Amino acid sequence: MLEEELGKGPPGHGFDDQRWTLARVQTVIRRRLRLSLSVATVWRLLRRHGWSWQAPARRALERDEHAVELWKKEVWPQVKASRRRVGAGSSSRTRPDSP
Repeated sequence: MLEEELGKGPPGHGFDDQRWTLARVQTVIRRRLRLSLSVATVWRLLRRHGWSWQAPARRALERDEHAVELWKKEVWPQVKASRRRVGAGSSSRTRPDSP
């Protein structure tokens, strides 16, 4: 039954484009089969049925290389730097670090 539903394609289920994502398949399973599965379970189910992960063979025609480079130079360093710094610490909440 799942194969039949997926055969209708994403637009057949109200999605705007031709991409199947795990979240979309999860939505179809929930709507049509009335099952609530995690994304990991959906992936395992699809693999069992012979489906595989696919990546685009080429970059999107709409890609703006200048905007991508600008983002990499200006935004990414700020996002990357916002992570908490790793330093010496204690694994115990009641005892401080040992010398």
